[in-house]
Amino acid sequence: MNWLTNFVRPKIRALVGNDVPDNLWEKCPKCEQMIFRKELEANLQICPHCDSHLKLDVNERIKMLFDDGEFTRIKYKIPVNDPLKFKDNKKYSDRLKAAKEKTGENDAVVIGYGRIGGQKTVALFFIFDFMGGSMGVAVGEAFIAAADYAVNKGYSFLVVPCSGGARMQEGLFSLMQMPRTVAAVAKIKEAGLPYIVLLTNPTTGGVSASFAMLGDIHIAEPGALIAFTGPRVIEGTIHEKLPEGFQLSEYLLDHGMVDMVVHRKELKTAIANILSILTHKKTPSQQQES
Repeated sequence: MNWLTNFVRPKIRALVGNDVPDNLWEKCPKCEQMIFRKELEANLQICPHCDSHLKLDVNERIKMLFDDGEFTRIKYKIPVNDPLKFKDNKKYSDRLKAAKEKTGENDAVVIGYGRIGGQKTVALFFIFDFMGGSMGVAVGEAFIAAADYAVNKGYSFLVVPCSGGARMQEGLFSLMQMPRTVAAVAKIKEAGLPYIVLLTNPTTGGVSASFAMLGDIHIAEPGALIAFTGPRVIEGTIHEKLPEGFQLSEYLLDHGMVDMVVHRKELKTAIANILSILTHKKTPSQQQES
């Protein structure tokens, strides 16, 4: 991006003064085209050149999916931080503090409820900016709280993972969230409630190895990496070249691992229709048609 910093920005500043922000542009990681940040935000973080789906802020995703953007948060138990007093090149407690300041959230997930196409739904969203959306004890507590709320209210349950997997700084405590979340999913299914998983980029590690692949319906955004271990690690282990697009949404759809790959702009309609079918309740648009 040196040409942008050293040539384009000075030219703009020469025309409009020094009030040009440093983050005016963003580079698409796929086609490498430069995009005005405001244009990207207006397009739901979808590249206008190659249609690549970039990471979407959790609040924007909530606004996109829920009717009128109305989403009531559910409180959950915040566990004791840093149970192992972990330290590598930085204290885990310091990493947590930095992540909280960066995101304004207590941990890597947000839970709450609202309506999607008129369908009452509890949802759990991962925040990748919070330590890569990694799953620790707090995420497990939030998942169980959301599942319990859905069961008690008789609401559908939507989970939107965006995670690098289990949080290494919590060791075995983190790994234990895998069976805990699986048990929570079992409660949802025993109650006969829809459990939908919207897989986003990336969904990997202990998250993909537990609740993320147990949905009644698996929807994926285009081009999302969905895997347990990333392709570079696999190639380095087996010393073989992997198939084109291996572990991406479209490859998994072709091989029966996900049910649908849906464009971000069509997700709300798709999820609302699925919930309508599973709950036998018409959406407002279906009621108008009938």
